[in-house]
Amino acid sequence: MVKIKPFKGIRPPKEYASQVASRPYDVLNSKEAKAEAGEKSLLHIIKPEIDFDPIADEHSQQVYDKAVENFRLWQERGWLVKDPEECYYVYAQTMDGRTQYGLVACCHFDDYLTGKIKKHELTRKDKEEDRMKHVRNQNANIEPVFFSHPANAEIDAIVSSVVKGAPEYDFVAEDGFGHHFWVIRDRALIDRITEIFAAMPALYVADGHHRTAAAALVGGEKMKQNHKHTGNEEYCYFLSVIFPESQLKIIDYNRVVKDLNGMTPEQFVAALDDDFIVTCEGKDIVKPSALHEFSMYLGGQWYRLKAREGRYDDNDPIGVLDVTILSNLVLDKLLGIKDLRTDKRIDFVGGIRGLGELKERVDNGGMAVAFALYPVSMKQLVDIADSGNIMPPKTTWFEPKLRSGLVIHSLD
Repeated sequence: MVKIKPFKGIRPPKEYASQVASRPYDVLNSKEAKAEAGEKSLLHIIKPEIDFDPIADEHSQQVYDKAVENFRLWQERGWLVKDPEECYYVYAQTMDGRTQYGLVACCHFDDYLTGKIKKHELTRKDKEEDRMKHVRNQNANIEPVFFSHPANAEIDAIVSSVVKGAPEYDFVAEDGFGHHFWVIRDRALIDRITEIFAAMPALYVADGHHRTAAAALVGGEKMKQNHKHTGNEEYCYFLSVIFPESQLKIIDYNRVVKDLNGMTPEQFVAALDDDFIVTCEGKDIVKPSALHEFSMYLGGQWYRLKAREGRYDDNDPIGVLDVTILSNLVLDKLLGIKDLRTDKRIDFVGGIRGLGELKERVDNGGMAVAFALYPVSMKQLVDIADSGNIMPPKTTWFEPKLRSGLVIHSLD
């Protein structure tokens, strides 16, 4: 049911891989990118505003043009080279002693449009359009999207056999995460992988909803422009890394709020008692240990909040989420925050930064209160995607992030 294909990857020679590969465009700002980018870094292609002094508007035409120029230059200089044959690839990442193994493949845009590639987040039109401009201009998927697939013993066995061989790339990035990459050239193996995925009921977007939507929309545009369209053209496919859902780990995605909506800290803690069992734990950091348990930092103290029974619905895939419970019973009910996407009084902090970052944002960053949440599980994500529901904004944070620049897919 799911259509994937091998492709002629555009990628760095072995000796340049660690220098070309970069963090993805959306996890660092322009100033950070400029400081981080070495001569060969893909950041010059995915964040080309850094090549201007001062740094240019990332949405300006000169920046889009610079991206195209740099992509061409990287190929002319031999820093990116196209494989002569269509291949699949295995990309593994190691973080904190745990390694996850993904298949690098191209997915068909029609599977996204027809719901075989399932999403769990809404996308914003402005972000879609920005990503679409990059895909259109480059005629390539420069960065991959991050998918998961249901458990499949045969795929696990194939990947295990592939990674027994010597990797094409094997390096540890400056953040301490390991990146390992193999090329699958065997035609019989490639055909079998394609067959296995054709029998899978669905894939799931883990990270990269805007890149997925943009790739699908550009594919649709090119289809309309081609009167001889067959559905097998290269532009119908986009770059993805597909991991077994059992190997993926979602970490916490936390919230900080600028004010208490007119209440004093004492009034706010008292108001929380209606829906939560509130325990003051003192000055030591408190981490939530189970679903429906939260930690809160307020006025120099850490608190443990446990949602009272009857305040949530365990049979509702959205209502059971801790982000929903916090949004309904605290952010909306007490703090007056109705729309997490647009309200300027709230900000979000990925758990990779640690709970000490929450304390710092309250003590020194102009925030009044911080909330830490227990992470969503992959099962919850899949259940929600299967039910056709959408998670609240800023629910999932995956680590490690995919490194960009290990392989690129041309739409030609």
